[in-house]
Amino acid sequence: MSIHDIRIIETERLILRPPIHEDFDAYARNMADAEAAHFIGGMQARPVAWRGFLTLAGAWMIQGYSMFSVIEKATGRWIGRLGPWQPEGWPGTEVGWGLVREAWGKGYAYEGAVAAIDWAFEHLGWAEVIHSINADNAPSLALARRLGSRFLRHSGLPEPYQDITVEIWGQTREEWARRA
Repeated sequence: MSIHDIRIIETERLILRPPIHEDFDAYARNMADAEAAHFIGGMQARPVAWRGFLTLAGAWMIQGYSMFSVIEKATGRWIGRLGPWQPEGWPGTEVGWGLVREAWGKGYAYEGAVAAIDWAFEHLGWAEVIHSINADNAPSLALARRLGSRFLRHSGLPEPYQDITVEIWGQTREEWARRA
């Protein structure tokens, strides 16, 4: 699959699309927010955030998928990143999420994750979707449960996060299909 095959995904309240340059300022602000960035790599200075942002954009070009930019339809503003993620050494085929604090508690992560999981199974042909979650991240654990995922195992992460152990939650394509 190439970047040219990518459709924009629309849900009731969100637009999911590959990141574009205009998303970066909001992305950098999110990564500079200690609370919002805590479980997604930690707070980052703008130059470090730029490299992470380019990693997401570059994965679209090299792998044909990556996390989507999440755009709130009502305002047109960037409110996070969400979607398929599998860099080298990652513990599985992940659909992950990281939203700005102002978007927390509104059901956006659930709405976007459902669309991204559907897309990953349909367009990427994945057999399983995982979520790598820090055991202290209660909201993400609750979201994983709401999505129908179950605890699978503990796992490490690749460098530079090799000292972090996460819980791997997930489900198979068949389990996802049965949830409807």
